[in-house]
Amino acid sequence: MSRARFATHPDESRGRLVHEDPARHRSAFQRDRDRIIHASAFRRLKHKTQVFVEHEGDYYRTRLTHSIEVAQVARTIAKTLGLDEELTEAVALAHALGHTPFGHTGEDALHDLMTAYGGFEHNAQALKIVTELETHYAAFDGLNLTWETLEGIAKHNGPVTGSLPHALASYNARHDLELSSHAGPEAQVAALADDIAYNNHDIDDGLRAGFFTVEEVAALPLIGPCFEAVDATWSDLHPRRRRYEALRRVFGLMVDDVIAESRAALAQSQPQSAADIRALGAPVIRFSETLFRDLQVIRRFLFQRMYRHEDVAATRAQSERVVRDLFAALMADPTLMPEEWHVSASQAEAARARRVADYVAGMTDRFALTLHSRLFGCP
Repeated sequence: MSRARFATHPDESRGRLVHEDPARHRSAFQRDRDRIIHASAFRRLKHKTQVFVEHEGDYYRTRLTHSIEVAQVARTIAKTLGLDEELTEAVALAHALGHTPFGHTGEDALHDLMTAYGGFEHNAQALKIVTELETHYAAFDGLNLTWETLEGIAKHNGPVTGSLPHALASYNARHDLELSSHAGPEAQVAALADDIAYNNHDIDDGLRAGFFTVEEVAALPLIGPCFEAVDATWSDLHPRRRRYEALRRVFGLMVDDVIAESRAALAQSQPQSAADIRALGAPVIRFSETLFRDLQVIRRFLFQRMYRHEDVAATRAQSERVVRDLFAALMADPTLMPEEWHVSASQAEAARARRVADYVAGMTDRFALTLHSRLFGCP
């Protein structure tokens, strides 16, 4: 597939905050992708919750497996549309770096605790990780990624306006990511790939956990016709293989829909560059209205039957308590953190709170539970 005229070209990147000579064997965006994969924060995603706390089962998705699935979908869409695959993959792999232990429960707790200190939001935290908290390089803090990758991390879900989380406002003040506009096309692809991946794998994980039945899922739009198509071809499949085959088709339909709808939107808007796409005022990578309505029905089902299931709710309550307890303990005594963390914890309350929040947000589920048990006994 040839590169589309509106793709982001690595040779035309706006560059890095700290100048570096080009890599000998890699494009600028491939270098970004590789640095993200080698980051400590990326490895920790292996033990961070997607929906189920990491230790509840080996087959459930974690943030790491989710990120890999998102990257796979994103590259497929980007290649088909003639976009830069490596920039798309870099944003996809980085999009979850800022997530706390215990998924959105941990994020909600930290945001509440940080309200007086500039708030907490996982996309802003991902940006802070790749621009400050990773400290592997001698010449700079963070990963010194290109402007385009940083822009995608900050606003792949759309323009960021209003009151900004402290982490985002602080970095944007010295390196303008043009937060009020939409992101470039590659970041928009990463955002839709995230939607495709989690809608599909949350259904699979929910079925595996027994939160709902195949019959209930087969009554939903988009999913039902896929089960019917499988049954029309194979009438005696083992239930597990029947489920996998149907969900594989759901996955494919979502990808096909994004590609078809995006092609139509691009043909209508006729962008000549990635900058033109940013200036359109609306995302050009998107689902069709029909499929989007179907996904809303599926999301409501998952919210009611899975995300708010009593078993998940019980774990959420425990997880929230762990995050709140740890935050309070570390605020009271920053020396409980490793030396490289507590020695730089300012006596100013706001700065100390942000340092503690960074440390807690970086914890894996199992580390947070272990530390909580050591400090407070069993949660």
